[in-house]
Amino acid sequence: MDRHPDTLTQLARPHRKAVLVALLCITIAGGILFGVLNARNDAWFIAIVEWAMAGYSIALLQAVRNTRYLERWILAYILPFFSAMMVAVATPNASATVFGWVLLIPLVSHLLLGRRAGMVLSLFFIAVATLIFLYRFQGDPGAMDPRSIANMVVLTACITVFSHVYEVSRERSETQLLRMAQTDFLTGLPNRSRIKVFFEREKSRATREKQPLSLLIIDLDHFKQVNDRFGHEAGDRALVFFADLLQRRLRSTDLAGRLGGEEFGVILVNTATTAAAEVADDLRKALKSTGISHDDQTIHLTMSAGVAELGVDGDSLQALLAVADQRLYQAKNEGRDRIIPPPPELTSPAILSPG
Repeated sequence: MDRHPDTLTQLARPHRKAVLVALLCITIAGGILFGVLNARNDAWFIAIVEWAMAGYSIALLQAVRNTRYLERWILAYILPFFSAMMVAVATPNASATVFGWVLLIPLVSHLLLGRRAGMVLSLFFIAVATLIFLYRFQGDPGAMDPRSIANMVVLTACITVFSHVYEVSRERSETQLLRMAQTDFLTGLPNRSRIKVFFEREKSRATREKQPLSLLIIDLDHFKQVNDRFGHEAGDRALVFFADLLQRRLRSTDLAGRLGGEEFGVILVNTATTAAAEVADDLRKALKSTGISHDDQTIHLTMSAGVAELGVDGDSLQALLAVADQRLYQAKNEGRDRIIPPPPELTSPAILSPG
């Protein structure tokens, strides 16, 4: 399952963008309304701040509609918004009820930034608001009544905790859904979707660090005969057995997945063609030498594989799959139970064996 932070961030973006747009609309309407009300009470400084925030929100609303940098715009909104809130609560002629807006801080922070950054920002601005409150009302017995303060503290703590728990629960639900969407139900291996995500990330890293990246397509030979002779339950056990073999014999940095049926794909990071072919041949030998027991019978399996390398055989997953698939069929046409790498003239000079 892909637990990479970038993937979780991508999943959260539609949710956070919808929340941001809604908050911007509310900020525009609220800023105009409260600006007018404060201007009528001669609180011009607060009114100007609120009108400025409303105008700023209008500009942000246009910017976020088709942006690729949502997280930057979230910070561009949330920091001035909370800062304007601190200015409002610090204004001498503002009533104590304005501190009720502080309760929005943990809710907005968690919805827009997630559980970690949301909690950090919440605690910071709540602490600032608390210091402002103590400074402004330290000599006011009514405002400093222990019962009123206790109510506000408990309410703020509850909203902060509830916001955090909601985000934790949402992230766990999305992680579980992502796991289900990217995992083959029978073998527990990643499926095509997960392979694609992994490949794109490793391709970027390999390109940036100028390291090789190889792909294997593996097919279990005569697998239909296994199903016909021993039954589909035995066929399923054979697939699970081979999946376990892949996981045990590959490095933790590599990825093995099921492409469909009896076909598997393996991405070998920091590994060029020759080393990838050696890895595939080791897998072939290990599979051939191990039998699978089923109903007092032994099932013997062999495999064929085609090898392709990033840059040598193509620059996309689709291209590498097509080339590796061609070599896989060449292996089958030549008698199966063999590995077909690229021709020597195409082999990359950089050969890094898995360690």
